[in-house]
Amino acid sequence: MAKLGDTLGRGATWALLLRSIGLALMVTLVALCIGVPMGMLVARTDAVFARVAFAIHCVPVFLPPVVLALGWFHLLGREGMVGSAWTSSLLFGWWGVVMTLGFALAPIVSALTLIGLLGINPSLEEAGRTSHTPLRVLTRISLPLAARSIALAAVIVFALALSELGVPMFLRVKTYPAAVFTRVAGLSYAPGEALALVTPLLLVAGLLVLVDRRWLGPLSATGMGMRSATPTRYSLGRHRVVTSCALWLVALLPLAPLLALIDAASAGGFGRARWWMHDSLATSLVIATAAATVVVALGIIVGHALARSGRAASLIDAGATLSFFVPSAVLGAGLIATWNRPSTQLVYTTAAILVVGLTARYAVVGTRTLTAVFARSSAHYEHAAAVAGASYLRRLARIVLPMHARGVIGVWLLAFVFCMRDLDTVIVFYPPGLDPLTVRIFTLEANGPPSVVAALCLVQTAVTLVAVGLGLLLLSRVGRRVA
Repeated sequence: MAKLGDTLGRGATWALLLRSIGLALMVTLVALCIGVPMGMLVARTDAVFARVAFAIHCVPVFLPPVVLALGWFHLLGREGMVGSAWTSSLLFGWWGVVMTLGFALAPIVSALTLIGLLGINPSLEEAGRTSHTPLRVLTRISLPLAARSIALAAVIVFALALSELGVPMFLRVKTYPAAVFTRVAGLSYAPGEALALVTPLLLVAGLLVLVDRRWLGPLSATGMGMRSATPTRYSLGRHRVVTSCALWLVALLPLAPLLALIDAASAGGFGRARWWMHDSLATSLVIATAAATVVVALGIIVGHALARSGRAASLIDAGATLSFFVPSAVLGAGLIATWNRPSTQLVYTTAAILVVGLTARYAVVGTRTLTAVFARSSAHYEHAAAVAGASYLRRLARIVLPMHARGVIGVWLLAFVFCMRDLDTVIVFYPPGLDPLTVRIFTLEANGPPSVVAALCLVQTAVTLVAVGLGLLLLSRVGRRVA
């Protein structure tokens, strides 16, 4: 108790917490300013090749934010492609963290805004168009109806920004989660102080869970993914060219760091990357595949129960939500305290602990998304099968999963991407010799050859995009077969 009081009694501790919360709020604001207009333009206008621009715009969210930070360093750093002392001073500070994370997480807002707008009944907007301009309909009818979807995106972005370790540490900005990390797995090892520092973050996470359960839970449990058959679209008229150019500029700007990484890696980095990479890529693929599979298996059971109003499943969902909203350093500290025991060394010293950690972190991706997927279909088919004597597992295997095969595959792909891009969770407790590629990149960025680090970033990018491409191809084939 004395350690708790000493640590939390310091004014510097609370100042750092408030600065970190302020930083996360600024990132959320930037993501909203980018993502809401992007989602609106794609969902409701005839902007030129808007869907293609949206797909490009979503690329950064598939990547670890620290990869983008390294790219911005090679672009805007003092010795970067277009860098100077002024751009370097901006990058290595609050504005650098805010803009890097803002662009990286904005696609989450864009996607949920798009989903929210596509789920609106077109007749409501058509009624408004009889007496109001399209802009007024969008701002007074469409956006308010999609407000809960946008609010959900804001909560997710805030949680991810507050949890982020890699970008602030690389850009030399002190944050509260980083202080917890250094006392759990860093040089300033002090488990007592770490336990004390965890307490305020648990309160913040609890508040986010309360917001989710009170106001956003019904949306994410039943309304996500519902699409209207004939969405309303507005003509941009004479503003189409200018608006389309702005749309494409926003979509392409976050790819500039990747071009800078290509330039940096071309100085001999690709040839040496394999030697420096060791087994980290294989580790990433194995644990991401295993964790995504567990997340989907858990999501099928819990999500199905939630979609059918199962009360017990809501407790599991609340726990999964808390694990996602809690900063990863706090989750890592809990996993260390739970599994770092003589009786559980078989888990703690192997790749199994990475699967456990990633499952705990991203279980909510499976539960919430599959709840929305399963809520689309009527329970009458399952009731009829139950009357005929089919067991619960047989109903799942023969009715529920075949009906929602595309949704299940999509959720597995989403979970896989989250697990592949994760740095903040696994860096806290990864076993020696089992560092994923994201951890290898982060540990090499300070002392490794810059060209090799850039090449490893591009390997991470290429593998993730190939996995996403193959997943989308599989989804399209399954869709045609179902049709």
